[in-house]
Amino acid sequence: MIGLAGVVLGRVYAGDLLTRLVLGAAVGSVLVSVAARRLRSWLVAPLSVLALAGYAAVALRVAAQRAELPGGLGRIVVDAAGNGVARLLTAMIPVEPTPDTVLVPLVAAWLAGLAGAEVAVRAGRVLLGYLPPTLLYAGAVYVVGPNAGPALWPTLAFAGLAALGLAVPGGTAPPETDGELPAGTRAALRTTRTVTTAAGLAVVVGLVALLAPVVAGQVDDRPVDPRRYVEPPRVETLDENPLIRISGWALHPERKLLEVSGPASGAGGEVRLRLAVLSDYDGVTWRVGATYRNAGRVLPAVEPAAGSRLDTVRQEITVADLSGRLLPAVATPREVGGARVAYDPSTGTLIHPEGLTPGLRYTVTSVRERPEFNLLATADVPAGGAVARVLRVADGAPDPMRRLANQLAEENGAPYARAAAIEQFLAEHYRVVADAPSGHAYPNLNFFLFGPRNAGGQRGTSEQFAAAFAVLGRLTGLPTRVVVGFRTPGSGPVRAADAFAWPEVLFDGLGWVPFDPLPRPDDDPRPVEEDFRPTPEDPPPSEVPEPTVEPTVTPPAVAASPRRESTGTPVGLLVGGGSGALLLLVAAVLAALVAARRALTRRRLDRGDPAHRIAGAWREVTDALRLAGQPVGGDLAATEVAAHARRLVVDRPPTGDGAATPALTPETRTARPGPGTGATGPRSETGATSPGLETGTAHLGPGTGATGPTVVPTASSVEELAALVNQVTFAPDGTDDGAATRAGRIATDYVRELRAAQPRWRRLLWSVHPGPLRWRR
Repeated sequence: MIGLAGVVLGRVYAGDLLTRLVLGAAVGSVLVSVAARRLRSWLVAPLSVLALAGYAAVALRVAAQRAELPGGLGRIVVDAAGNGVARLLTAMIPVEPTPDTVLVPLVAAWLAGLAGAEVAVRAGRVLLGYLPPTLLYAGAVYVVGPNAGPALWPTLAFAGLAALGLAVPGGTAPPETDGELPAGTRAALRTTRTVTTAAGLAVVVGLVALLAPVVAGQVDDRPVDPRRYVEPPRVETLDENPLIRISGWALHPERKLLEVSGPASGAGGEVRLRLAVLSDYDGVTWRVGATYRNAGRVLPAVEPAAGSRLDTVRQEITVADLSGRLLPAVATPREVGGARVAYDPSTGTLIHPEGLTPGLRYTVTSVRERPEFNLLATADVPAGGAVARVLRVADGAPDPMRRLANQLAEENGAPYARAAAIEQFLAEHYRVVADAPSGHAYPNLNFFLFGPRNAGGQRGTSEQFAAAFAVLGRLTGLPTRVVVGFRTPGSGPVRAADAFAWPEVLFDGLGWVPFDPLPRPDDDPRPVEEDFRPTPEDPPPSEVPEPTVEPTVTPPAVAASPRRESTGTPVGLLVGGGSGALLLLVAAVLAALVAARRALTRRRLDRGDPAHRIAGAWREVTDALRLAGQPVGGDLAATEVAAHARRLVVDRPPTGDGAATPALTPETRTARPGPGTGATGPRSETGATSPGLETGTAHLGPGTGATGPTVVPTASSVEELAALVNQVTFAPDGTDDGAATRAGRIATDYVRELRAAQPRWRRLLWSVHPGPLRWRR
């Protein structure tokens, strides 16, 4: 019966090694109990546990040799004992019988044999002795779950063995003594037996009648998979987004990361080692988003695209200075030896759960797909829920990027033509540099695509090229993703200079097709303005050329006609009425602007959910900075904007002459208070804190004169508003009405203080400036 439990569990394992090991544990545990039945009962358990230790050591050694796992027996046993349950429930189907996936079934089978044999053989209670193997069998069925078909014949065999065990007599029958009893007693005893048997039969029949419909109703239901309750291995931040490592590797090109050796059958030319596939983009970060499950040497086969040619690539890879957990391999790996791996079938990527260490060596056999490029021109791209993940465009895409994508899509209708146009546009207009900073959020990509060249725009690493291609592709309806990996000639050292990122597009019938938007080394990029000029936010006034006045001959003098009296409306009345109407029109426009500005403020601060009101308060502050002539760039963090905003009020010299504080630029960021300044403000050269930063401290601002001080808000108020904005962005569920009210009060107080610090002409125009009504954000 215990052996049949091993048969059921072995259906989700590769090969029959687990079934044979479980059967050996069942036979060994029962034989130990039978052989020691004449010993005292308390001696049997320690003796059986010693036998279990010996058998488990042999079984784990056999499993380790079959899986070609390195290391001594002690390390293997410790690792299997500490991770056996988790790896059994996170291993990919079919499960390879490695030490950590066979230890738990072996121990459970041995303990079930020990308990069942002791109860059935020593105590003579056969039916009660069936309980341990029955629980083991049920546990095996539960662990298999929906990953195998119904176990019909093992279940029938299990029930037949149980019935056979009950039918076989367990020893000499006791002598019949009913004949020695008096006739009345013997009749009463027979009556009691009959009634008891009938009652037991009635209970059994009743239970069958009650439970049979319930059991029958579960036949067609899908079993629960216990793997959903156990979290598979997770990767660290650098492995979740290895795209940010490209710039760091580019700065140290000679750093050796890997050593690749071994022939590449049919590979020929450049071989790309794939490190990670990034499919999820939220407008800030590209992420892997993979679900890795422990796998054996043989990985699940992935059906290749119909229109692809296949090459087999086998390589031996030795880790040098590469860190993290991701294992490089040629796509798509089919067999891995020499290292324990976890695998994500959707992306075909591998990780080493224990992390990479120098000297780690493993072999990978991969099947590389080569799409039939002749079919690309007419190939379509998939759509729908199955590919929604690689079609999703996060909110907040900059308008210039959308216009560029629309321009490229309008000129190229077919999917491949659109992808090729994006590839060509990036290759012709941008430059690859090694010292470009990392970053692929919307503001970074917008600056990479449209930023001025003399300020660092229009150049980047392969990170920006691949990310820009993928985003522009999704904006044109192409399912895209970003891949990070290495270029290799097939064998030899792999250095940091070989690391790069490339985009891929999914085509029907052809699978994922890589593209290369990087420019050629000798090409001189053309300015972006030659082929694309983003529409400015504020269009310049029309330039109408002044008419050219041709010199003419002075006409001859003629006699002046006699003046006639005017009979119309007096000129003075016309001028006065026109001026009054013009003044009324100007006043009406100014009143409308004031009303619209106040309505905008009320709408931002008083309407909507707390998150909307906090965002509105932040827009009030940023609009005030623009009204004060101190706009901030869209690439700055909220905390940086808050620090700049605070200095405009707190640290502004009380001259009242309207001298402008320098605008917030990358060159002036070093003037911001750094760590250690606390909430009391920046320190002077003597170490004293700047005045006016404590709560309620008086600060003489412009226009106060000698009549009294202006009370500056708490120094940390604007930073508090920035913190609320960050909370709304990353944890919107954590805000409430109190926080929104506090944000509105902070914004109102700060705008009032900033306005008071402006020159007189700016204060007069503050409430009627139409900018906040039309500024884009």
